[in-house]
Amino acid sequence: MIRLENVSKIYRMGERHIKALDSVSLELKKGDFIAVIGPSGSGKSTLLHIMGLIDTPTGGKIIFDGKDIYGSTYEAKSGKRTGRLKDILHRAGVSEKELTRLRLRKIGFVFQQFYLLPTLTAVENVELPMKEAGIPRKRRRERAIKLLEEVGLGDRTDHYPRQLSGGEQQRVAIARALANNPEIILADEPTGEVDSKTSERIMEIFRKLNEKEKITLVVVTHDPNVAKKADRILRMRDGRIEWDRIS
Repeated sequence: MIRLENVSKIYRMGERHIKALDSVSLELKKGDFIAVIGPSGSGKSTLLHIMGLIDTPTGGKIIFDGKDIYGSTYEAKSGKRTGRLKDILHRAGVSEKELTRLRLRKIGFVFQQFYLLPTLTAVENVELPMKEAGIPRKRRRERAIKLLEEVGLGDRTDHYPRQLSGGEQQRVAIARALANNPEIILADEPTGEVDSKTSERIMEIFRKLNEKEKITLVVVTHDPNVAKKADRILRMRDGRIEWDRIS
């Protein structure tokens, strides 16, 4: 599904260059359930954002569903590598519109901070990605209610985020991530703001999605108990994959 080849990401902070990813190569196959662990600053979240096509690599190559998305380019005269977005997209033949479509249709995101709109109810928050995808109102309302029922919130559809617990808000965020039937869910510390019991419930939802719906999952976590729920664990350090093991 997703293949990274020698992918790097360098952030510039004044005169300093910080290498968040350092020549990372990784293949993500359909049905994988992967946990990514490692200390703060090791590149976990950057890796997730690169895989989710919401951040741009400085170098290397990304292939999504067999199609080149990003690839390092070279300036003909100087021979220097360049990481400018327009150059990378030009070589890969992928427009910004196509990237947006891939993110909207193929990938679901779940973050530590729930990012629910406070002025919308649970069901309205879940409807948002479908609205962006042009799904008719009746169909998106029916699906949003069904998804909330699947995550155990069928009786909370008309509640606003302020009326929900942290665990309930995260389950709304999971339902929202599923709105457009994604093939992949990328979750960044999805249990970081909830208690251990709620964490267990969230991971049960993820396991069910992986086993029954065959949704590919990548979960970034600091919690070893969460990591153990995955089938495969990657440990990152200093922007590199230190090891990659079956759990």
